[in-house]
Amino acid sequence: MAGISPLRWLYLALALWGALHPMAYFLGWFAGNGFDLAGLVAAWHANAATSGLVWDLTIAALALTLWVLAEVSVRRNWEALLAIPATFLIGLSCGLPLYLFLRSRPIP
Repeated sequence: MAGISPLRWLYLALALWGALHPMAYFLGWFAGNGFDLAGLVAAWHANAATSGLVWDLTIAALALTLWVLAEVSVRRNWEALLAIPATFLIGLSCGLPLYLFLRSRPIP
């Protein structure tokens, strides 16, 4: 990984933090409540504040997905598509910095 700029290292570090830190909360919730996805979604909408946050993140994730698809179609940086499943399977806090990391690599 020689030649990676400090900014790219920061994007990668943020992607890892964005994968691990929120996951600790989810794992704690699953430990206390079992693997109950319906219960998890219900918890996301426990009040107006959490519902607003869920919608905020959902809209941002959709915007990132559109951006990734538009840029990949032009730049042909196919590995950047990895940001889409990272966003929806892990979270926007992982998917966005991962995309910035993948997008900022020099293209031959």
